[in-house]
This record gives sequence, structure tokens and C-alpha cells, in this order.
Amino acid sequence: MTVRPMSTLPADEAVLRAVAKKVKRIDDSIYALVEDMIDSMRAANGVGLAAPQIGVSLKVVVIEMPAASPFVMINPEIVKRSGARRITEGCLSVPGYLGEVIRSTRVTAKGMSLDGKEIRIRAEDDVLAQALEHEINHINGIVYIDQVVSPDRLWSREELEARARAADEAEAKAETNAEDSPESDDDE
Repeated sequence: MTVRPMSTLPADEAVLRAVAKKVKRIDDSIYALVEDMIDSMRAANGVGLAAPQIGVSLKVVVIEMPAASPFVMINPEIVKRSGARRITEGCLSVPGYLGEVIRSTRVTAKGMSLDGKEIRIRAEDDVLAQALEHEINHINGIVYIDQVVSPDRLWSREELEARARAADEAEAKAETNAEDSPESDDDE
């Protein structure tokens, strides 16, 4: 088990923008890859990870929802999607940024489990639906910044933190001003 370095843009554009290769055989190298992917995802505080994000151009995805064990999808594909919702998301391969994207409300993906059995995963209006689309996009050479609704809807974390601090300061100032204002005299 190893934490591998994260492939990031623009340095690792070639592997992140390529369509990954289909896994033809599940063997010890795939088991080791999956262990490394889970370790790397956890070390980076991620929810999901696709093999290209650690420099391996194979169609392998791992996802771990809070309070659940991680699961693996080999050669996954989205077989059905419907609905649309705007959400803000980030990516371990585009560190320091968040962007607003349109994701499906309902997603069904199919692939193989680590033991070679076909699996289907359905998710609706939650982080799992988002993660399925996000990670399966990765193995198809698509990064979330390609899908940002407009250039002004991609923000650096520093910009968002500065906005949040400014909003907090304005709120604190408003509360202070409200506390300092004289109370009206209703007896007159």
C-alpha cells in the first residue's frame, strides 16, 4: 500500500486528458493499484479517485462515501442519467480551485467489481451521483474544469476564503453597529 503522487493540471495533462485503457484482466497488479488508489484518495481527503489521477491510464475508479466502505468499479460507464442540477465541486487533480458545473440528478453506472462480477450502482441527487459522473469522466479524459458553466464560475480557494472572510467581517460589523445604536424612546 502506497500513497502515490497526484497527477495535476497542467503538468500531467497527457495522462489526465487521455481516454484510459480498458482493464482486460484483474490480477495482482490491479489489486495493488486499487489499494494504492484508496490510500492516495484517503491521504488527499478525497471522495473518489480515477486511476489516471495517479498517473495510470486504466479504467479503474474508487469511491468512498462517508460512513461506508470504499468500492471499486473496473471499466465503469454511465448507462443512464437524467435530470440536472448545478453544484460546486473541486478535484484532486486541479488543486486550489472550485467550479460550478451541471451534474445529473440521477445516475446509473455499470462496471465490474474487483472479483470480476458485473455491478450496477444507482444514485440520485447526492454526492454519490456526482462522484460517479466526476470519476467516470476522468477515465474518459474529461476534467471538471471542462464543464464549468462559465469562466467566471471557476474560483480559487483563496478567492472564496477571502469572500467568506469579507462576508463574516461585514456581518460582525453590522451586529456591532446594531448593538451600539441607541434604543428608541417610546415614551415621547
